[in-house]
Amino acid sequence: MTRGDPASLVRTAADLLQVGPVHTLDLARDVLGLAGHAGASSAAVFQLLGMDPRFQVDKEGMWSLDPDVVPLGASLDTVRFAVVDVETTGGASWRGHRITDISIVEVLGGEIVGEYESLVNPGRGIPPMITALTGITTEMVRGAPYFDHIADEVSDRLRGRVFVAHNATFDWEFVTTELQRSIGDSPDVPRLCTVRMARRLVPELRRRNLDVVTRHFGIDIHARHRAHGDALATARVLLRLLDEARGRGIEDLATLQWYLKRRRQRKRFDPEQYSLELPGYEPRRRR
Repeated sequence: MTRGDPASLVRTAADLLQVGPVHTLDLARDVLGLAGHAGASSAAVFQLLGMDPRFQVDKEGMWSLDPDVVPLGASLDTVRFAVVDVETTGGASWRGHRITDISIVEVLGGEIVGEYESLVNPGRGIPPMITALTGITTEMVRGAPYFDHIADEVSDRLRGRVFVAHNATFDWEFVTTELQRSIGDSPDVPRLCTVRMARRLVPELRRRNLDVVTRHFGIDIHARHRAHGDALATARVLLRLLDEARGRGIEDLATLQWYLKRRRQRKRFDPEQYSLELPGYEPRRRR
């Protein structure tokens, strides 16, 4: 029987491999507590480490840490995430279109710990087709603050966090453009896209728009196409996706970012290759 949760087991394996390469069966014994059937023990090691980019294995079953991959870092449970959604006047930011609605939901330690929302006066009319989609009218935003008035608040809520959005490029472009226009600066923070996360962590989904992903996880959206409703739903999706990442032994931000960029390639497992009778294999003594 294996012991511990996958994330802690991966860290234990990484600590062993910091010293040098270790055979599959030694990892099975020292990390998973398995010393029985060689094929089953080897399969368990591949189940734990086979999709993790930090670990590599050669044809003789010797595992090592990939020197070109980021090391283990701070736990995802300690990272502050700022989940953002914006509604806009409809076109590209570089064409002068503006934000009409913004929400930032903060996630920390597996929980939603803060929420912010505000309508924004874009200084221009809202096209009827956008009103039909969002329900936001020109009249509704006439008395709302201009982005200049909330820029410092938005900047403070992003600084020191990981910027997260569903299709993050869109929201990031609008928010940073508005911040640069208002205060001449925007926070230099890491970014995560829940669309990309869903593509890698929930590959069985053929479509990954917010409606599909929330339906997959059983998450309700209380106000679709309004910033707060979509940001809150995206925050809940993020929590589920982080659980999926931990299930793959990914427990820190740097490794998660690497994993999302890396082409999907599973390390090959051949049960016959890692038998106890493999020539050259000598069981390693426990220290």
